[in-house]
Amino acid sequence: MSPMQIRKMDDMHVHLRQGDMLHRALSHTAVQCERALVMPNTIPPILTATDLVKYRESIIEALASVESFTPLMTFKIVPGTTPAEIHSLKAHGAIAGKLYPDGVTTNSEGGVTDFKALYPVYKAMQDEGLVLCLHGEMPGAFSLDRETLFLDVLRTIAADFPKLKIVLEHATTADAIKCVSELPDNVAASLTVHHLYLTLDDVIGDRLNPHAFCKPIAKRPEDRDMLVKAATSGNPKFFLGSDSAPHPIPSKECACGAAGVYTAPVLLPALIELFERNNQLERLEAFTSEFGAKFYGLPLNKDTITLTEESWTVPDEYHGVKPFLSGSTLKWKVAADKTTAAVTDARATVRAPRA
Repeated sequence: MSPMQIRKMDDMHVHLRQGDMLHRALSHTAVQCERALVMPNTIPPILTATDLVKYRESIIEALASVESFTPLMTFKIVPGTTPAEIHSLKAHGAIAGKLYPDGVTTNSEGGVTDFKALYPVYKAMQDEGLVLCLHGEMPGAFSLDRETLFLDVLRTIAADFPKLKIVLEHATTADAIKCVSELPDNVAASLTVHHLYLTLDDVIGDRLNPHAFCKPIAKRPEDRDMLVKAATSGNPKFFLGSDSAPHPIPSKECACGAAGVYTAPVLLPALIELFERNNQLERLEAFTSEFGAKFYGLPLNKDTITLTEESWTVPDEYHGVKPFLSGSTLKWKVAADKTTAAVTDARATVRAPRA
């Protein structure tokens, strides 16, 4: 089976950060993915067309891989977002807007509390063909119940805007999988690598593992098993959105650790092992490189990525960040080990964002 070649991936949910972290971490995503949907909960957040253009320019400036890469841009939906701003954002290259309920995750302060108050915004997004991405947790609820309680919000928006494409981001529960499966085809869900591996025991079982802590938090074994079943099912409603989120080690190993798991360095090798274990390797490419593109109305990538069947140990850290599965041995490796290469001065080929 070695080497193995698949269509380059689309990561339909990633945190690329800003400043020095952006420069250090971007290559791990760019070498494996042709495109990535970039989250807008930066500091300050991406709220306007001007914000979006500046952030896209900073990503392009930071690119250092020899591979081609297209950042797919999003904006943060807040109580003050207007339909007029939606039209401007679309004109400047946005393909999706991200709704964060207030206070449920990193940099979600100032988020949404009244979901129906934003109906004019959803209408404008529907008219413009923009995708509504939802962080599906109900503020103030018990942490393990937040996603399930949010599903009624998803159902209501989907019913009231039947032509609006909606993605329930980083689904973590069996309830979410059932809900998305039953809703019309304009509703889909992204799935992360870490939620396909982790349960709550991996976070707080025998010992506290801050590097497995994320929002939404990993759930029960039966939830994790349902996520794996959905990812390997061949159902186009479910596709890759890694939610890879680098945090410096001191920000994780402290009294109030940040939420986020850095999966970008191991993204494809970890997925191959998961699909292989479940005897569904033939469905991997559709999950990583086809279903998300088709849902977002993008052409399929033409470039490919090659992996070799070669054991390697995931390092304890990359550029001051502990990656997912650090210390573990994986059997598949990106050819030439490009994911471990230091960022160089070489510029990537950057395609213009597609409207």
